[in-house]
Amino acid sequence: MSGGGTETPVGSEATPGGGDKKKDSLGTAGSPAHLIIKDLGEIHSRLLDHRPVIQGETRYFVKEFEEKRGLREMRVLENLKNMIHETNEHTLPKCREIMQDNLNHVLQRLQAASDSVCRLQQREQERKKILNDHLIASEKQHITQWEDFMKEQHSRQAEVDEEHRKAMERLKEQYAEMEKDLAKFSTF
Repeated sequence: MSGGGTETPVGSEATPGGGDKKKDSLGTAGSPAHLIIKDLGEIHSRLLDHRPVIQGETRYFVKEFEEKRGLREMRVLENLKNMIHETNEHTLPKCREIMQDNLNHVLQRLQAASDSVCRLQQREQERKKILNDHLIASEKQHITQWEDFMKEQHSRQAEVDEEHRKAMERLKEQYAEMEKDLAKFSTF
C-alpha cells in the first residue's frame, strides 16, 4: 500500500489494456490474489481480531465473578440467618424477660407513687378542710366580736350622749346662775 505504483483494490486486478474492468470479486479459487486475501484474513484474525479470546476470557471472568459473588452473598445470607436465629433464640427472650422484670418493677414504683400522691392529696384536702373550718369559725368569731363591739359602741355612745347632755344642762344652769349673779352686780 505504500510505494510508488498504483494501487489496485483487493478484490480486483488491473487489466492489461489500461482499463479497469473487474473480474470476479475474489478471482478464481486458486489464484494468487485469492490466496493472499485468505492469508491476510487469517493474519488479521490472529493479530487483530481477539474477539474469541476476549469472549472466552470474559465468560471465564463473569463465571468466576458470579461464583465469588454468589459465595459472598451466600456467606452474607448465612451470617444474616445466623444473626436472626441468634436474635430470635437468645436476644429477644432475654430482652422480653428483662423488659417484663423492669416493667413489673416500674409498675410497682408507679403504683407506689400513685398511692403516695393520693395520700398527699388526701392530706392536702384534710388540711384545706381544717383551714377552711378554722377560717369559718374565725370569721364567725369576728362577726360576733364585731356585733358585740358595735353594741358596746352604741351603749357607750348612749352613755357619752347622756353625759354630754348632763354636762350641757349643768353648763346651762351654771351660765344661768352666772347671768343672775351678773344681773345682780350690774344693777349696783
